[in-house]
Amino acid sequence: MEGLNDVRMIDLPSVRDARGVLTSIESGIDTPFEIKRIFYMHHIVSDRGGHAHTDTDQVIVASYGSFKVEISDGTDSRSFVLDDAQKGLYVPRMIFIKLSDFSPGAVCTVLASTHYDIKRSIRTWEDYLKAIRKDTQ
Repeated sequence: MEGLNDVRMIDLPSVRDARGVLTSIESGIDTPFEIKRIFYMHHIVSDRGGHAHTDTDQVIVASYGSFKVEISDGTDSRSFVLDDAQKGLYVPRMIFIKLSDFSPGAVCTVLASTHYDIKRSIRTWEDYLKAIRKDTQ
């Protein structure tokens, strides 16, 4: 099972010319999983996340603007500032995640390895701690 040490920045293939930059992402090539779902958050007015996914891996991209991503495995924590649309943050399943400090107009795009099902997420810190304790016993 992957964990906090597997969280990493991924360079997304980009081509720059006089017109600007085109960044493309190919499922299973640029991501360490097959992409089943893409969603994006915009017009953000408060913190997001605050949960973990039981079987979903994700790559998080600041498509526009910036925001902070805090991750934890229940023991250790790390923080990343995402502010470059040419980089994605790979977050494997069973990592608790919080997103905050969104700049005005920020857009957060997420590539996910599964289709959405709320039953695939652990919605509170307390439930997350219980779940990871169960896994280690």
